[in-house]
Amino acid sequence: LGVNGSGKSTLLNLIAESLKLPRITPYNRSPFFMEYVNRMCSWEATGGRPKNSVPNGSAIFTSDDVFYGIIDRRVENEDTRYRQEEREAEYRAAQGQPFTRFTGMEDYDELVRQMDTRRKSMSQYVNHYAGRLQTPDSNGEYALNFFREHFRDDRLYLLDEPENSLSLPLQKELMEYIFESARFFGCQFIIASHSPIFLSIPGAKIYDLDSKPVCLKKWTDLPNVRMYYDFFMEYKAEFEG
Repeated sequence: LGVNGSGKSTLLNLIAESLKLPRITPYNRSPFFMEYVNRMCSWEATGGRPKNSVPNGSAIFTSDDVFYGIIDRRVENEDTRYRQEEREAEYRAAQGQPFTRFTGMEDYDELVRQMDTRRKSMSQYVNHYAGRLQTPDSNGEYALNFFREHFRDDRLYLLDEPENSLSLPLQKELMEYIFESARFFGCQFIIASHSPIFLSIPGAKIYDLDSKPVCLKKWTDLPNVRMYYDFFMEYKAEFEG
């Protein structure tokens, strides 16, 4: 945990580069970043694994990965809508028109398309030739499904603010999924987060980057979490009235 600018994301990126973990989207770094990684960052595996080895398939996932996925889905849907509009116009124009005269195999595809305008409904024709829109999940549902689809057993995952785009119920659902992945399926997680939901994961070691020096703390003692507590206590009467 740490306030904005405390270095949470930078620390995750240092760990990821030191471990040579794959990532989806690029990140900002200075010209001296890799020199610092190579000179200053060292690590050693524990738990019986060979020295300087991490489980295959381990990765770092950031909020940018989720945002880019959401944007890519929107762009792809816009392209699909454009194709659908073209096919709708094509379908309407073909109604009542005579078939193309078949003179050779070069006419075959066009003849099949024209026959489809007679035997298919417009929606069937459009979906067949233009494709369907991707499932219109909300941003939060997309984010939750992103993590579910990428997590595998016996991996190390670095997560940078996974709470972004997630409502509190979805944060809780992802938190429980992370906890179960760690408890039952051999995964390890290093998470940078502001969310009390993720900070409350049972058994988590929480390092407060705002402390000098950085130290372990109980999640209920963190200033960020105490602010939530104080805020709700201020309105306690309204909750209990």
